[in-house]
Amino acid sequence: MEAKAAKKIPSRKLEYGEKLKGLLQEYDTCLIVTVDNVGSSQIAEMRKDFRGRARFLFGKNTLIRKVIRETMKETKNFKLLKLLDLVRGNCGFCFCKTDVRDMRKEILARKVQCAAKAGTLAPSDVFIPPGPTGMEPTQTTFFQAMNIGTRINRGQIDIVDEVHLIKAGEKVGLSQSVLLTKLNIKPFYYGMKVKSVYEDGNAIDASVLDISDQDIANAFCNGLRHVASLCYELNYPSIVNVPHSVVNAYKKVIAAGLFLNTYSWEKLSKIKEMLENPGAFQAAAPAGGAAAAGGGASKAPVKDKSETPVKSSDKGGAANMFGDDASDSD
Repeated sequence: MEAKAAKKIPSRKLEYGEKLKGLLQEYDTCLIVTVDNVGSSQIAEMRKDFRGRARFLFGKNTLIRKVIRETMKETKNFKLLKLLDLVRGNCGFCFCKTDVRDMRKEILARKVQCAAKAGTLAPSDVFIPPGPTGMEPTQTTFFQAMNIGTRINRGQIDIVDEVHLIKAGEKVGLSQSVLLTKLNIKPFYYGMKVKSVYEDGNAIDASVLDISDQDIANAFCNGLRHVASLCYELNYPSIVNVPHSVVNAYKKVIAAGLFLNTYSWEKLSKIKEMLENPGAFQAAAPAGGAAAAGGGASKAPVKDKSETPVKSSDKGGAANMFGDDASDSD
């Protein structure tokens, strides 16, 4: 008996495989996008607008995984294993050489207004505003079946109160879909969503792209504050807390100089002048501060700080950096 002939692979699958292999070797970065409720015309328009900056490719997940495995064997590029784990659901690739953050923003901005189809999950809440509907009074029973209050006004149906028709995450019912179609309301906006980012063997969630440089700097400074606070509390000198320890020591020296009134130097003399005659220094304050201070109806008398005893705190040097002394001492 003759052996059965090998099953011939369709040419379109071979062409798709060669195309995907070429893109995987040409591009190091790609976005994994989902195309739920996105029409082919919308994808075709995006391909046209992104030409020269990015290339979109969609296909069956089983075929994509097979091509990726073959590419790993041929090129010995086992970094693609991370990309293999991302091929799930109704997804596709956006291969790009430009900044992925800007590309993601541009992709998310491309949305098309669509009608509510029965059986789909609502991405957002849907409200029907009160007022005329333009529908004839013979269709009143349709609203009654949906428990929507109406009235007849000038030969047409008016909705009395605002109606919360669909909640986000719920399935759209057939009657809800028909009602929105009759009212000519297209409540939903659909577009591609960026699920993950793949770059040279590294796969990260797309939400990481929302982190700005300022957020990173703030997190770094916050970490420095905690390190400096711990080192200061343990009396362990480090590069982050030594400047504050020096400032705290200088404050103690100033407090001792004011209390003993025996030793003096240029900076201490300046502080003494400020305590003895604070009004003279207030007059020399910037115009903005004077205007802010003059907003009230009357000015409170200035208290002579020379009569107030000067107190020194062990944590005074770190107070400028760590905030309130009371909160840090806790």
